[in-house]
Formats: sequence, C-alpha cells, structure tokens
Amino acid sequence: MSIHHPIISVTGSSGAGTTSVRRIFEQIFRREEVSAAYIEGDAYHRYDRAEMKRVMAEEAARGNHHYSHFGPDSNLFEELEETFRSYSQTGTGKFRHYVHDDKEAAEYGGAPGTFTQWEPIPTPTDLLFYEGLHGAVVSGNIDVARYADLKIGVVPVINLEWIQKIHRDRSHRGYSTEAVTDTILRRMPDYVNYICPQFTHTDINFQRVPTVDTSNPFVARWIPTADESIVVIRFKSPRGIDFPYLLSMIQGSWMSRANSIVIPGGKLDIAMQLILTPMILNIVEKKRRAA
Repeated sequence: MSIHHPIISVTGSSGAGTTSVRRIFEQIFRREEVSAAYIEGDAYHRYDRAEMKRVMAEEAARGNHHYSHFGPDSNLFEELEETFRSYSQTGTGKFRHYVHDDKEAAEYGGAPGTFTQWEPIPTPTDLLFYEGLHGAVVSGNIDVARYADLKIGVVPVINLEWIQKIHRDRSHRGYSTEAVTDTILRRMPDYVNYICPQFTHTDINFQRVPTVDTSNPFVARWIPTADESIVVIRFKSPRGIDFPYLLSMIQGSWMSRANSIVIPGGKLDIAMQLILTPMILNIVEKKRRAA
C-alpha cells in the first residue's frame, strides 16, 4: 500500500463482469478529474494465444487436463507483483497490452492474440488501476494483494458466471457451448486454488445473484438481466461505511449482515457510485496532501 502512489485493483474470474465495473470507475475518474494509469490482467499471461494452445496440448499429452489461464504456470505472477511494487514506490513500472481482437490490433498494433512490447507506465498519474484475474492473488512467495490500497471483488454466483462466460465466448469469440464447457472444467482446480481465495483479501465484494432459474447454465438461452437479480455487497471492514445513508439512497435495499447490504440489481451503478466515489477521493486526497 502506498499513500504517494495508490493502487486500485478489480479482480474477478473470466465472465464475472470486471470490465463493466471498470467502466464505472472510468466514469468516476473523469467526473472527479482523477488521472489513472490502466493495466489489464491478460497482459500478464505467460503465453500468447497460439503458444497457450500449444502448451495446453503438450500438458494434455502428459495427462494434465487442468492446465489453464488461472494458474501460476501460465501467468507472470512475479512480473505482476513487481509492477504493483514498483508503482507503489515510484509511480511507474512495466506494462504491456494483450491484443484481444481486430479493434485492439488497430489501436495497439500487433495481431490479435499477441502481446505488445513492455513499456513504462506513463507519469505522472494519481493512481494505478488494475482489472483482471489476479489483482489480489497470494501464492507462495507472491503477494500482489498487499500492494493494493483498494481491492474490489466481482463475484457473481457461479452458475451466473458460467452463463455470462458461455454467452460472451459464443457471441464475441465464436466458441461452441461444448468448447466453453471444456474450458470451465479444465479451469476448475485453478479456479478453486487461485481465484476464489482472492475474495478473502478484497475490501469489497459485489456478488450478483439471479432471482430466476439458472439451475442448468449450459442450456440457458439468455443472461438474467439486472432487474432479474439482486447484488450482495460485502465490506471486509464495515467501519466508516454509512449504511443508513446507503439504505436511504438506494430504494429497495436492506442489510443482510452487519457488513453486508443487498440491493436490487438495477441499482448497482448508483450503489457503486455512492460507495466508491468517497473512497477514491479519500485515496487521492491523502496522496495530494502527502505531496
């Protein structure tokens, strides 16, 4: 953690919805005139798309059918930790982009499925913003979580997460339901060992829970809408959280535990604005006073 060079980390599994949460942060940053440097978890994968396919095939031939993007062997945990450490101490560090599609290829250069070259994080910035799979990972000697000043978990219930992933990968990446199902099964051990434990380190978790039947996510014809969901918001430490204010501002909300508030799914945007804006301003104000 660093007063001079703070870090905000948004972490969640593939299909959890971290990109949508990033957009809300971007809105807050623009409105409050906060200068943020952005890095993405996909940039810290060890292999590009073609290499990952090759390595997975080699691992499968050895009898390892659970090699995945979620585990340490396929990610640069050391480099990610070093980026967090370097930024927290100096306000810069190394980053790169993973080129997902043709649109990003035009923006960053390089072919889809490849990485750009490593480059320095631009300076000066008010804070570093991370969005991806491993923003609070703790594994062996690696402790990314300790460097982040605000850690957000995006954690829909698992059937909903799978529905979102299946629909995204089918519509945007052209995968079949069978291929996405195979990916989910392959990732499960790493999901249990490296994704789920992060949510004990996060400061706030946003968990969307559908109020419609999602008992078989592999045949679901559509993703439950926000209005067909509730969101459980859990605070690691409720101290300083003005729950009466939130309850009065978010119609239909209620407290489920001393550290948790439940809101209608359609109120997530306003809830995040109300909760996160003062936290971001507090982080930036501490930085500016220290400077």
